[in-house]
Amino acid sequence: MNAEEIVGTAGVARRAVSSAESERASRAWWDADADDYLDEHARDIGETAFVWCPENLREDDAQLLGAPDELRGKRVLEVGCGSAPCSRWLAAHGARPVGLDLSSSMLRHATAANRRAGIEVPLVQAGAEHLPFADASFDVACSAFGAIPFVAEPGLVMREVARVLRPGGRFVFAVNHPVRWVFPDDPGPAGLTVGQSYFDRTPYLEVDAHGAATYVEHHRTLGDRVRDVVGAGLVLEDLVEPEWPEGHERIWGQWSPLRGRLLPGTAIFVTRRP
Repeated sequence: MNAEEIVGTAGVARRAVSSAESERASRAWWDADADDYLDEHARDIGETAFVWCPENLREDDAQLLGAPDELRGKRVLEVGCGSAPCSRWLAAHGARPVGLDLSSSMLRHATAANRRAGIEVPLVQAGAEHLPFADASFDVACSAFGAIPFVAEPGLVMREVARVLRPGGRFVFAVNHPVRWVFPDDPGPAGLTVGQSYFDRTPYLEVDAHGAATYVEHHRTLGDRVRDVVGAGLVLEDLVEPEWPEGHERIWGQWSPLRGRLLPGTAIFVTRRP
């Protein structure tokens, strides 16, 4: 059975979704889809690699979290770690990461990958809107398409991350580029035609036969993202829009060479707690 069958998806709806319903749906979805997702994308994300996005931007090259020697000994929180390849990359570079994810199935895969790699990364199951950590307990935080697109209150995530960061701590997070919201999730020519308003924040919502959410993805404009960052007391230092690299022919969901040459697919926000 695929994830849609397991969670009982029966159709698509248009309505607001609360934080609680969104979290329930995401937990159930990723528990159901973890096996298939990782079967499909294992070679994209690896087990000990830090890949920021489908454009294949890697932390080895981008150094958005700082130079490798700057990470050594630093306590790092990965928000929405999935199977935790980024956390294992951090540990291999001398950092002290903690991987947090909502899905027990994803964390099961992360535990197995830890064993295979011989790298022990502490893992915590929790939602990103309420981080179970003390104030000022991390030097760095990161999120590579984890959690933020799937929460109803991303501003709360920003405030929570700011709370657990120490002064001077950096938070870098990658999300779908907001401009992609207006186009269908199609890697081919059909994905180049505007289908809805950029300013429509109604989430993409799949529901079961009773109308309960089975999958939710939330949209925010670039301005919304900046306001969330600034509202949390963080300083926005950079906004990276990775270009599609020459020779990269891999199709990943809606991301493709065709679209990547014309449209930004990812937005990476580099922020710092003063």
